[in-house]
Amino acid sequence: MSARDEDVVAKRRAVGNPLALAVLSGLLLEPMHPYEMGRRLKETGKDRNIKYNRGSLYMVVEQLAKAGFIAEQETVRDTARPERTVYALTGTGRAELYDWMRELVAEPEHEYPRFGVALSLLGVLDPAEAVELLGRRVVALDREAAEITADTARAKEQGVLWVFLVEEDYRLALLDAERRFVTALIDGLTAPEYVRAWQDAFGEGKPWSGEQ
Repeated sequence: MSARDEDVVAKRRAVGNPLALAVLSGLLLEPMHPYEMGRRLKETGKDRNIKYNRGSLYMVVEQLAKAGFIAEQETVRDTARPERTVYALTGTGRAELYDWMRELVAEPEHEYPRFGVALSLLGVLDPAEAVELLGRRVVALDREAAEITADTARAKEQGVLWVFLVEEDYRLALLDAERRFVTALIDGLTAPEYVRAWQDAFGEGKPWSGEQ
């Protein structure tokens, strides 16, 4: 096993779901029951970056409890609702939270987004079709950026501290970078020399020409 592989193994988390990190972070503020955890995630907009449903949330809470990162504090009884178990962060859980956060913030990790896969195989598409598809992507990127900008503005108006919105600033930066990249890529795909080269390689009657 290489040193890099050993490093990866050493950092394998007992509960590696990103939702677990959000739960630990929420419990750092105060003990909560799972229903309240979910409500807080929605209120703060964290559900845009951390996808979950009620079942997955309760499963992660159970896993964190089994790992000793959180512990039952009390059971709340309300005649109008079922019993709810309130969980609190343990000392081990606090250490896990900070260790995990330090790793994520300081250490870049190569990811494999679907768009990256498409780009690696983009040459099989007819240049005109590729340009049309990428143009649709630019429109979608602009729409997403506008939605994020509007949501962030509303949150700031409600008094949300900027540091709790920084992930949205990051998303906007990524969207802006991707838009500039895609725009430049479109220019490259429309260049006459590229179109001629593509025709030579994939033109009608040749392998990968799109004929059935």
